[in-house]
Amino acid sequence: MASKSEGTPRSKRPEAGAAGPATSGLTPEERIAALTEGLHTILEKAVESPSHWQVLLDASATLWRYSGGNVALLSMQMAQRGTEEPTLVAGFREWERHGRSVLKGEHALWVIAPRTARMQDFTLPESTRQRIRAGEKPPAGAVDDGKKTVITGWRGQAVFDVSQTQGTPLLVPRNMAGPGVVASELFDSLAEVAHKHGFEVHVDGAQYGLTSGYTDFAEHRVQVGEWLSPEERTAVLAHELGHVLLHSPDDAVGRLYGSSADHRGLAEVEAESLAYTVLRAHGIDRGPQSASYLAGWADAVIETESGVLADGTDRKLPASRVDIAKSVLGRVTAASKGILEVTHPPGFGGKVPAVDAGPRLVQPASYVGVGLPAASVDGPTIAGPGV
Repeated sequence: MASKSEGTPRSKRPEAGAAGPATSGLTPEERIAALTEGLHTILEKAVESPSHWQVLLDASATLWRYSGGNVALLSMQMAQRGTEEPTLVAGFREWERHGRSVLKGEHALWVIAPRTARMQDFTLPESTRQRIRAGEKPPAGAVDDGKKTVITGWRGQAVFDVSQTQGTPLLVPRNMAGPGVVASELFDSLAEVAHKHGFEVHVDGAQYGLTSGYTDFAEHRVQVGEWLSPEERTAVLAHELGHVLLHSPDDAVGRLYGSSADHRGLAEVEAESLAYTVLRAHGIDRGPQSASYLAGWADAVIETESGVLADGTDRKLPASRVDIAKSVLGRVTAASKGILEVTHPPGFGGKVPAVDAGPRLVQPASYVGVGLPAASVDGPTIAGPGV
């Protein structure tokens, strides 16, 4: 659903120094400010160039268990050091639990993690609600509504890439099947995701305009062209699944980015970015085929920014170019994670596996020391403010 254009060239990783000041020797507040400033700069560059946006998608395909903002921060910090891209990231103690130690002289990478607290909710006699820290004395006459963990702020968290460590090799699953087999199996997994969201997938010879796929929200139906190769069918289904997850009629941000009935602008970029990330995580490189969608990235952001400013309402929607880029990256990475948790690509999405996670390795595997992604199966998601 996008016009043809020249392919988007692969870019180098973000330039050293792109994220502003170094974070060593800073107070917690200063570190968060520096990381936030760095993220802002990275996203500005992503808006300026489709190739920079594609770099973030490449990193997201490897580190898919991380939030979009932390993917950007990790990639930037590794690039600043002139080293390889991050593939498998964990804290100092986590590496020790896996029999690996951080090399002498290595400096931590920093991500943004939430500060949390256990809180108790109460309903007061006058029917108002109050929340206090768990364990504190409740108000007189209050009815206990239960406990919950809430985010109270943000902090910098130190982590290290596997390339900064040494020790016990890691058992990492690797996909040994050919692209055709992978695409066929992935198609079935993507159809399962669509079904979980109430959509049926149909492969037939009907065509809507010049499109190879179509999402009908009224009928809860996704149609994929029967004439396509297995790999193309899978790519089209992944793209349409992006619309299913991100552009429903009741999604205010999805409507801002493009009509659910007539996908356009950022809606197309979001859907193709999701498809690109999911397929790349499974070892299918869609760079040339995705280029025509991603080439319009910057223009679509600028057009959306203009539309929000012209709207003139008080709706809480992304308004500046950087806010829009952050929103798109956050939406794409979150939706991609939801899909990849079902489709189980090789590797672990950037987080080391839990110590007892060995039985989960159902694909052919190889022992490696560095260079291949692996991530925790059940570990917490590291998120950043608004990302």
